[in-house]
Amino acid sequence: MQTNGRVNGKVAVVTGGALGIGKACAQMLAREGAAVAVTDVLDDAGRQVVDEICNEGGTVRYWHLDVSDEPEVARVMREVKEAFGPITVLVNNAGIAGTDKPTHELTAEEFDRVIDVNVRGVFFCTKHALPQMMAVKKGSIINLSSIYGLISAPDVPPYHASKGAVRLMTKTDALIYAKDGIRVNSVHPGFIWTPMVEGFLRGKGGDLETGRKMVGDLHPLGHMGDVDDIAYGVLYLASDESKFVTGTELVIDGGYTAR
Repeated sequence: MQTNGRVNGKVAVVTGGALGIGKACAQMLAREGAAVAVTDVLDDAGRQVVDEICNEGGTVRYWHLDVSDEPEVARVMREVKEAFGPITVLVNNAGIAGTDKPTHELTAEEFDRVIDVNVRGVFFCTKHALPQMMAVKKGSIINLSSIYGLISAPDVPPYHASKGAVRLMTKTDALIYAKDGIRVNSVHPGFIWTPMVEGFLRGKGGDLETGRKMVGDLHPLGHMGDVDDIAYGVLYLASDESKFVTGTELVIDGGYTAR
């Protein structure tokens, strides 16, 4: 494993680490020297990520974690500390797209499911990682929001609401915990080619490659991003290179929101 050691000695938890952006973040952080807890509800895929990182010589373990289940979150955070030491990096990546219906057709259950994972999940994981960070007076919390935490679109109302909430939760916690040496920032990806985006496009019907090109063309750079585009941003925020950065939004969107 070749590494510059940009996060040597750090203990990182990545939620939703089995696929897509989460997987890329886990691999990147491990490659750069962190001990990484990969967490997800997709156990087979999560363990495969761990095997891949182990084969590269990284320090990593897998935990099953439903971020909407607070007792489970609390237990996993304790177990990560027992395995690796105090958590100093938390990547709140786990999220779902939810139901694509106009607001007047949504059920409470459909709305609540997205909020449970995308908002309460960030709250629970942050809540139970913070005491470990406070004890060592350092930490970086990185919340995956979206371009749709900054602007909106006429679809998936619960998803847009959830990502807007994550953006403001980030700023609030940045202000509260700055005195404890803990930084909190949000990352706002444009469309990245992940299983979530692929599923979203399949749900729209039509040819997948045509849909991919059409969505790519929405970005001034003319294409979708790759998962490593986001992972490099997360690595920066996890590292001490960003020691003067907190409460801010790192927008990685190919120019989508520049209009």
